[in-house]
Amino acid sequence: MKQIPGTDQVCKLETNIDDSTGEVLGHVMELLMSHGAKDVHYIPVMMKKNRPAYLLNVLCDEEKRKELETIIFKETSTIGIRRTYMERTVLTRTFETISTPFGDAVFKVVDIDGEKRAYPEYESAKLLSEKHNLSIIDVYQLLERSYYEFSRHH
Repeated sequence: MKQIPGTDQVCKLETNIDDSTGEVLGHVMELLMSHGAKDVHYIPVMMKKNRPAYLLNVLCDEEKRKELETIIFKETSTIGIRRTYMERTVLTRTFETISTPFGDAVFKVVDIDGEKRAYPEYESAKLLSEKHNLSIIDVYQLLERSYYEFSRHH
């Protein structure tokens, strides 16, 4: 069955932060993700008076906007948050768990124009990396090969 990318509406929140430590920024990112942000990232920027800073970007559903803004205001020194509403195109995704020689692993699977692509989920790769004392890069490669072999036979 051919899956066609869909669209949805998201809200982008952004603010500049020029007086925070990496630990605090990491904490804020974890809080935002655990409270429903779809994505959180920082971009290094230069502000007025040549001050280095970070631009915080948060993608979220409108229903989560106020809660996430409150976290940003409480956990950072920002005094203003910009918001933009936008439409985005997303591939339909499913999750599959397959048995690999290293243990069960979860994959995010997308299909576009009949081409199936699978991506190992980070938590599965991390767990197997720790369990087998392998680098996470090696585990990702091994899992990708395992999924390819699995899909050839199913």
